[in-house]
Amino acid sequence: MGKQPGKIAVSVNEGFGHLLGICDRLTFEPHDIAAQLDSRGRYEMELDREFPFVIKLFHFSSSHHTRGQTWHDRLELFMPLDGPARFRMGDQDVHLDRGDILVVDNLKLHHVLDFDGFNTRVIVISFLPEFVYSLGSPSHDYAFLLPFYSKVQNRPHIVRPTDGESSAHCFAIAELLNCFFNEAGEQYFQAGCKAYLLGLLYHLARRFRTSEILKWEFVRQQQQSLRFKNLFEHIRINYADKLTLREAAKIVGMSESQFMRGFKEVAGMTLVTYLNHVRLSNGLRLLKEPNLTIAEIAAAVGYSDQSYFDRQFKKSFGAPPKEFRVVHELEPGRVPRSLTKGE
Repeated sequence: MGKQPGKIAVSVNEGFGHLLGICDRLTFEPHDIAAQLDSRGRYEMELDREFPFVIKLFHFSSSHHTRGQTWHDRLELFMPLDGPARFRMGDQDVHLDRGDILVVDNLKLHHVLDFDGFNTRVIVISFLPEFVYSLGSPSHDYAFLLPFYSKVQNRPHIVRPTDGESSAHCFAIAELLNCFFNEAGEQYFQAGCKAYLLGLLYHLARRFRTSEILKWEFVRQQQQSLRFKNLFEHIRINYADKLTLREAAKIVGMSESQFMRGFKEVAGMTLVTYLNHVRLSNGLRLLKEPNLTIAEIAAAVGYSDQSYFDRQFKKSFGAPPKEFRVVHELEPGRVPRSLTKGE
């Protein structure tokens, strides 16, 4: 028994070391996605519907990365390579170490948190669910998506380097990177990417097999997520408008009691908290517009009472908006570090 942990460590080092060797030959761009934020601050990533899959290689640091909360309908894996990272999903703060693989709760508001010394390369793997499983797919294919739709006691799904199968995950990601970034233009590039992605998802499904659910329950969760997607899109576009519980429930075709339970399950917070997050995030974005007064910004994001906006803003970001605007340099598409440190 005393030698077994050592064997696991060797296995983990082999897989992660191999992955690092692959990554050292690739280019990691500074995380500057401001140009890809839409008019309301959402990160839009265009995916080819015939091949809805992409890998992004980012370099995050305290001095250079685009801040801001987002949600999206694509599924995502997030892996820091060089040092720790902190991630907010819904109302949860997730602490990651180098080599951890996080299964992102995509429909929950989420973003990377800042902290002193933050500096790491990150692999982000994104794809649409239908790339793997949709109506008409073989029935067993739904198992590939189980880690994204089923959680145990609301705990995030993370593969740690100390997990026994971590090395297999790292080797699978390495093969995926090799295929995706093959500059030679491999003839079967798309088929290869899907094959290696399925291999990675197979290992994830095995890792989280304790959270397996029946197919009908999985389909129910997937359909519920799709129903709420319409509401999230409505809020993204009309966040400044008043939205009652009855109206929100009507958009997703649920009773109010069903809606309250379902929304918190999908979004990780109540509707009121979600609306406040979206409105305040957009208020923060508008602070970089020097021609807008605080009262105008409050009204633009849905607060008729500026004093209430000031209080909510201070509660979230540690200072009232007027003071925040003076103290911090609000560059376009960027939020000061203190935003995330104060959450």
